[in-house]
Amino acid sequence: MVLQNFPRYRDYDPAVPVWCVTPDLNGCIHRFFDTTPISPSGRYLAVFQLPFEDRQPEPGEPGTIVLVDLETGETRIVAETCGWEPQMGANLNWGGSDRELFFNDVDTATWQPFAWKLDPLSGERQRMEGTLYHASPDGRWLISANMTTMRRTQPGYGVRVPDDLVRRNVGPAEDDGFYLTETATGKRRLFVSIAEILAQADPPVLIDDPSHYEIYGFHSKFNPQGEWLMLSLRWFPVRDEPVFNMFKIDHNAVRFAWITMPFSGNPKHCAVGPEQWEKGGHHGTWFPDGQRISMNLNIDRDVLRFVQVNRDGTGLRKMFEDVTGSGHPTVHPGGKHLITDTYTRESTAFGDGTIPLRWVDLATGEEELLVRINTAQPCTDSVLRVDPHPAWDRTWRYVTFNGFVDGTRKVFIADLKDVLP
Repeated sequence: MVLQNFPRYRDYDPAVPVWCVTPDLNGCIHRFFDTTPISPSGRYLAVFQLPFEDRQPEPGEPGTIVLVDLETGETRIVAETCGWEPQMGANLNWGGSDRELFFNDVDTATWQPFAWKLDPLSGERQRMEGTLYHASPDGRWLISANMTTMRRTQPGYGVRVPDDLVRRNVGPAEDDGFYLTETATGKRRLFVSIAEILAQADPPVLIDDPSHYEIYGFHSKFNPQGEWLMLSLRWFPVRDEPVFNMFKIDHNAVRFAWITMPFSGNPKHCAVGPEQWEKGGHHGTWFPDGQRISMNLNIDRDVLRFVQVNRDGTGLRKMFEDVTGSGHPTVHPGGKHLITDTYTRESTAFGDGTIPLRWVDLATGEEELLVRINTAQPCTDSVLRVDPHPAWDRTWRYVTFNGFVDGTRKVFIADLKDVLP
């Protein structure tokens, strides 16, 4: 990858080379820490550009998708979309080649959400029946929960449609859950329902009486081998009136579980259940081996720690006894290091709006500060916070992350060649 056409980021003397790859654009973010925004060849970067940075979107307000040529430094808008929220934009995912870029949209005539398969080089596109959270590594499949119901527990991650069109799942829904779309045909089907998960998971999901709860799908991710999925359930007690953003109303009322299952459909496991989540935790993702999950968890009810667990729910343990967890951790496939960021509110932040990219030795727990960058921004709405979301490219050498620099959201790439074993 050649990045000399972009300005270097030098604030706080980074330990590795860093470039700002959206220097002339405002309001740009990449997607999430489990998905690379860099194309399979390494030539292009796909980012989402928010049309405004000081409020949440209303249904039907469009944002733009920008393609950055990492060799020439050129940028161009390749699409507009109404299918976005502030934390992950339109859930941009690359497929198996530079000619497959997937993202969400909403048909504002029907308020039906759907995904596009776009060739960003030619402009040719194909409409999918289903929506997108995560694409399989080869681009053949898209997995997604119901993208309109995500904001019942927490806004920022799905798509916006009018409130009265957002369904309520009282009890375990048999007709809602996680949806699979075949990208060659665009056809969608219900892959697994919420009712099936609760009936079949082993170990079970511990809910005292599911009929008394609203239960929704949230995150959904293929493992790097494309053979297993991890699916996130969230639920809270049924209220008389429809609820949006239960996190803000009563964070302690929301319960969580990570469900894992092979692409074939069985068996289903509750890998991390509510009895663990209620201790405090966040941001699980697959290990590179596709056999384990990493996440932050207050496993001893004292301090947030980095933990790992086997995909069948066995072997839950701390990675370190005395290293504080934070942010969005991922393990490098070399098996020797972990990278993560930090929320500005966490103890690992600097306290002035800047946060570290942390490089942690898995054998010793020793930590190196790779990059320090500002993520604080003027708007107090937590839905509009700026999370770095450090994400590896497919070569596991480069890391893309977000920052709030010069008064706007910008995207950066760091080259970790000099710190990799």
